Amino acid sequence: MKTEIVQALTSTFESHARKTENDVEFWLARDLQKLLGYFEWRNFCTAISKAKISCEASGLKPSDHFVDINKMVDLGSGGQREVDDIMLNRYACYLIAQNGDPAKPEIAFAQTYFAIQTRRAELIEKRLFEIERITARKKLSETEKELSKTIFQQTGSDKNFAAIRSKGDHALFGKTTQEMKETWSVPTTRPLADYAPTLILKAKDFASEITIYNTREHQMKSESKISNEHVTNNKAVRNTLLERGIVPENLSAAEDVKKVERRLNSEGKKSLQGSKFLTKEEMEND
Repeated sequence: MKTEIVQALTSTFESHARKTENDVEFWLARDLQKLLGYFEWRNFCTAISKAKISCEASGLKPSDHFVDINKMVDLGSGGQREVDDIMLNRYACYLIAQNGDPAKPEIAFAQTYFAIQTRRAELIEKRLFEIERITARKKLSETEKELSKTIFQQTGSDKNFAAIRSKGDHALFGKTTQEMKETWSVPTTRPLADYAPTLILKAKDFASEITIYNTREHQMKSESKISNEHVTNNKAVRNTLLERGIVPENLSAAEDVKKVERRLNSEGKKSLQGSKFLTKEEMEND
């Protein structure tokens, strides 16, 4: 396919056919029908039906990707009439294209275009989840430092901080920190939190924040009182999770957060290096 055709199709799919409403992007089936070279609506509806079947076979709800609507269209006489249409997201468009004839240039383009865009969205979503987890881990570290500082301010020593944190783990998981390390295959020298999923990181952080607040608010001056407070808060968080059908100790371990952070940093550097301005010498040698 010639470059100018690809550029023209890309512009059409993005600038003219793609619509947004409340920050949600979509395509209308009757617009996509023309872009994909279908002259008859009924023939295009057959492709849509096959796409819905493919969607369902993937374990997804077609209604989440194909939304039936009605719209008014102008008539040559100056009047209007109501016609059926369908709002499609990128995935729905991809499935429709997959059920088309790849021998048609429009279909071949759409198959590649929506496949790439869908995969790009998946990668962005994955990256955002990873960034959220890294952020949650850093927040927990800051909160635990604040808890250690609070214990020192209230009792004159923070030597029992590790013991208090371990008691909190036992209250949250129903298992000791070491038992959870074995469950998640965490190296002995590494913190359990480095392998905890985002939900657990936020749960531990919430319990610790309550401990800090109540320790200061009620002027707890002994390690035993602070320890009991921390256990109570972690038990409360655990009960909330259990009520929602989440058993903390049964959750799977997440990837080492340090490894995730190194990977994201490396990818970021590569992207920046790949987008650098060319030097005068590089432009002359190009």
